[in-house]
Amino acid sequence: MARVAVLQMTSGIDPGANAAALEDAVAQAAAGGADMLFTPEMSGLLDRDRESASRSICSEDASPVLARVREAARKHGLWVSLGSLALEGGGGGEWVNRAFVIAPDGTIAARYDKMHMFDVDLASGESWRESNAYRAGDSVGLVEGTPLGRLGLTVCYDIRFPALFEALGRAHCDCIAIPAAFTVPTGAAHWHVLQRARAIEASAFVVAAAQVGEHEDGRRTYGHSLVVDPWGEVLLDMGGEEAGLGFVDVDLERVAEVREQVPSLANRRHITA
Repeated sequence: MARVAVLQMTSGIDPGANAAALEDAVAQAAAGGADMLFTPEMSGLLDRDRESASRSICSEDASPVLARVREAARKHGLWVSLGSLALEGGGGGEWVNRAFVIAPDGTIAARYDKMHMFDVDLASGESWRESNAYRAGDSVGLVEGTPLGRLGLTVCYDIRFPALFEALGRAHCDCIAIPAAFTVPTGAAHWHVLQRARAIEASAFVVAAAQVGEHEDGRRTYGHSLVVDPWGEVLLDMGGEEAGLGFVDVDLERVAEVREQVPSLANRRHITA
């Protein structure tokens, strides 16, 4: 068994305040007996005004939010899947949307840059062009030896692209993190069904820590942070109203049980169009 803590946040435009909320969540997760804490996409800053955001976005090495979460993980001896941070991407002036897995000694065990950019025009009138500011990643994120076994890393909009999850399935991940800041219209329509489908396809646990509610930058996010088991059963749903910390115990033997009952990973064929 492993005890999972999931942080549902309403991140704002002040990285210092967001970092304090993350530190508090690490402490509470450890006090609650968690083996690993999962946080949402854009845990350190949620600011749709790019000029304003640019004053807070820095390199990974200079990130105070990352440094504070690493120190909190070390202090409390806790694994942390830090959903993502907006960071400078190096040359070209582009940013990256980067996920981290932090080990209990505070070291960075894995990184993953979001591969699929959210470029959409919704019927609600919302328009998003993530690729105008962010550079897409080009490699799959995996880390061994976490309390949930082999952990695959994705971020939010990635969930709509089966090829990435096909790769994580071939890697036989035991769990896949899908941190998110889903819009309300897309969340209401697709959030639960996509999370459950990805868990079923990979025969793996899915942990989806999410942003929720009204944010300082004017956006509204869907919430409903989820933990889904390999059979597609929802073990935790934190609702769409409030930020908070949720806990759930997961039985890691469930992965092998499901893969034995429905050996879809073993039965997969290579298909070419």
